[in-house]
Amino acid sequence: MAVSESLRELLHEQLAPLGHVTVRRMFGGAGVYCDGLMFGLIARDTLYFKTDDGNRAAYEAESMEPFTYEGKAKPIQMSYWRVPERLFDEPEELAEWARAALAAARRAAAG
Repeated sequence: MAVSESLRELLHEQLAPLGHVTVRRMFGGAGVYCDGLMFGLIARDTLYFKTDDGNRAAYEAESMEPFTYEGKAKPIQMSYWRVPERLFDEPEELAEWARAALAAARRAAAG
């Protein structure tokens, strides 16, 4: 399923303060990258950000859930959690969450 052009434009506009943000097609969705590092995932036109112990509590506090897909034997849960819809109306807060996701992606890449 393709990612809507309106979501792509919104991400480029609102996440520009992070650096060079790109959206690349992959597996029926898309990856969201900043300066070449993937920190977001788009599936079924829903945005998910990378999480770890440093930022997962914010998603849990908003009752968000991780991206899960059907594996061969059981569902596979990834370390990308759904971004609250309300953040699309709060560009500064969306950018903060994106920075935290980018930090989580950097920690994962380093570790």
